[in-house]
Amino acid sequence: MLGDVIDLLVCPVCRDDLALVEGAARCPRGHSFDVARQGYLNLLSTPVKGDTPEMVSARETFLASGAFAPIAETVAARAKGVVGDAGAGTGYYLARAVHDRGLALDVSKHALKKAARAHPRIGAVAADVWKPLPVRDAAFDTLLNVFAPRNAREFRRVLKPTGTLITVTPNPDHLAPIVERFGLLSVDDEKERRLSDTLGDHFARDVTEPVADWVDLTAAEVMSVIAMGPSAWHARAGGVSEGARVRMSVQVTVWRPKS
Repeated sequence: MLGDVIDLLVCPVCRDDLALVEGAARCPRGHSFDVARQGYLNLLSTPVKGDTPEMVSARETFLASGAFAPIAETVAARAKGVVGDAGAGTGYYLARAVHDRGLALDVSKHALKKAARAHPRIGAVAADVWKPLPVRDAAFDTLLNVFAPRNAREFRRVLKPTGTLITVTPNPDHLAPIVERFGLLSVDDEKERRLSDTLGDHFARDVTEPVADWVDLTAAEVMSVIAMGPSAWHARAGGVSEGARVRMSVQVTVWRPKS
């Protein structure tokens, strides 16, 4: 709920404190931001294109299959304290990782409608990861970043000095063989190097744990995995008539903030 996390947030305009007042979040300088009836708070300064209702629905359907449950379990085992999730989507990973309370950050209002109800101690906020986050300095003990964009400077700022950043990134064989079959966006061999380049100025790599398995999907679940992510804009789905054996293959990495 937003009341559980409002003290973690700041006004995106003036960076002052926020308080919940009559269906809105307001700062002492008079800036006010609406709380949607679905329970999430919109702190975006300008609209940003995010996941569509169709993409969110497809992601919910696919995640309900349990195919990515080992990823969620690995992430949850390493999370502690107050947990933030940058690019939280529907809140699937955050809901499993939250111990104290959690804050879901995403640009998609359609995803945030789901995240706001994913766990009773989660608050959901519309925010752009590429811009200064509307979050206090050193707010989180753990910050998740699962298949999402990364802003290393901001991630370092909102983490406690003793905190941890947990990233999940796909391996080149992730979602094989349907990547080639349906023209999905692929992962190149330089992904891990670029990850280190992106985060290396602010974080030190602590532990990297591979999570991989073969998963049998129904035709409906194959269609969902195609439609749930960025590939939805590019895939040549053309109808899926049968299930497939799919490779789930990722790296779960724990990073420590540098001094």
